[in-house]
Amino acid sequence: MHIICTTLNAKYIHTNLAIRYLKAYAAPEFHVELVEYTIKDPVLNIVTDLYRRKPDVVGFSCYIWNIEQTIEVIQLLKKVHPTVTIVVGGPEVSYDVAYWLERVPQFDYIVIGEGEETFKQLLTALQNGDDVANIAGLAFHQDGKAVINPQRNKINLANMPSPFRFPEDIPHLSKRVTYVETSRGCPFSCQFCLSSIEVGVRYFDREKIKEDLRYLMKHGAKVIKFVDRTFNISRSYAMDMFQFLIDEHVPGVVFQFEITADIMRPEVIEFLNREAPPGLFRFEIGVQSTNDEVNKLVMRKQNFDKLTRTVTMVKQGGKIAQHLDLIAGLPEEDYTSFRKTFNDVFALRPEELQLGFLKMLRGTGLRHKANEYGYVFMDRAPYEILRNNVLSFHDIIRLKQVEDVLEKYWNDHRMDETIEYIVTHLFDTPFDFFQSFGTYWDEQGWARIGHQLEDLFRRLYSFLQTLHTNDLPIVEAFMKYDYLRNQKQKPRKPWWDEKTDKSARARVYEKLSEQPYLLSLSEKELFKHTVVEMIPFDLPHYLQTKQVRICNMAMIVYFNQSTMKAETYFLEMEQQVTYE
Repeated sequence: MHIICTTLNAKYIHTNLAIRYLKAYAAPEFHVELVEYTIKDPVLNIVTDLYRRKPDVVGFSCYIWNIEQTIEVIQLLKKVHPTVTIVVGGPEVSYDVAYWLERVPQFDYIVIGEGEETFKQLLTALQNGDDVANIAGLAFHQDGKAVINPQRNKINLANMPSPFRFPEDIPHLSKRVTYVETSRGCPFSCQFCLSSIEVGVRYFDREKIKEDLRYLMKHGAKVIKFVDRTFNISRSYAMDMFQFLIDEHVPGVVFQFEITADIMRPEVIEFLNREAPPGLFRFEIGVQSTNDEVNKLVMRKQNFDKLTRTVTMVKQGGKIAQHLDLIAGLPEEDYTSFRKTFNDVFALRPEELQLGFLKMLRGTGLRHKANEYGYVFMDRAPYEILRNNVLSFHDIIRLKQVEDVLEKYWNDHRMDETIEYIVTHLFDTPFDFFQSFGTYWDEQGWARIGHQLEDLFRRLYSFLQTLHTNDLPIVEAFMKYDYLRNQKQKPRKPWWDEKTDKSARARVYEKLSEQPYLLSLSEKELFKHTVVEMIPFDLPHYLQTKQVRICNMAMIVYFNQSTMKAETYFLEMEQQVTYE
């Protein structure tokens, strides 16, 4: 019996942990072939590839991001290979099972919930020709009627086999994200999240996990992401794992965790700030909302003061990057309330801030209460909300404008000093900048076309011109500084029109030659590997004091060909040098 487990990942760099557990658990009785695609692959290409492999059984791992494409694949595969047995599982089909059996008759079997043992029992029954009627956690059609068996008891995770010891995975470890789980379940009850449905937290064997991590690092894994819903729910467990990773990590590996920030003790952060190598860890923190009443409505416990303390301490440590999440559209959080939430969290200056939109996931408490809050949402996955009783569709559109420019101009860190100055000096709040710019961006039609790096600078400058601010020359200087210092070599055509004439550059080079300790280069190297721009204020002074001192300053950017990094130098010019 030829068995394939497959899925459509959101991106090529992703890997699916679920199908690897199924393969490991099915062994040695069954050999399972793993095949992964992406949601961008043409459906017919996927069907063709599966057909050529001549499977008897194909299992699909289903999520909100791939369910619709997965259904298309299954329906076509059944047309060209009618005898194949289709098994589906995963969070998207584990709820509203009767709906799925009716909507997609090509689903021969649905594995409900935790699937390793159910899937193996199903394979055994199919191979032996046995009745499947008594397999717990299985749904199917029988005599034209839907049969939905109760879920089985939870698996003892301590006895689970490793999902990482497959030779065919080794060549891909350095190119993809490797997902690891050390626990299943979540201690919290957030009503918008599927994890709230499973009661309690269960742990895998700690020493086996460590052996797996050693194996993954030895064989080239570079990005290892822990999928535990709250990695730090047990302080002793988290500390042990942190210490292990600090002691035994391979240079160049990054470990990512989802943590609950308001329960992290200061001494844990102090330990990490002291002991962890820079860049080894990355934290993902779900904030969602800073409105206490909103959090109560979704049964979410959060102490924002303690969360702020954690994020601030981690940021001050300078070793761990932080990704913070917000959810727009939670019950009773209107546009004004969300604006405050955004500003509360942006004030922490996380390395990344993701603005997401509420999805009414099947099985969640909030979906069951959708009518109570007037939710209107997409009928098909990802079930994103369109409006509710306090947030109109117009509001949603505006917030999506914020999301668009936030991703491009903050999370990608293309112009950090520029954005910091703008949100601090030109607008009442950071949200107001991202909203104003996002609306302008949308109105110009830029959301529907691509862009290059230089386009991002030009478009921001175009927006700033509409403000008629006296600070425009200062912001323009910041933009030039951000653009040049992030280049590896002298740009052929910068985003701005050249404004410093040859004679001005010559005076700068002459003064530079009088100070060889600042930058000692030959005349040829100066002209070949440097850019000179005149700016109207003392930028180094501002970076140190956050105070603007008006003066005539030359900014020299040297593109070091040995290090492939830009070096910036500044000279205050006594003589007036013309700039526009």
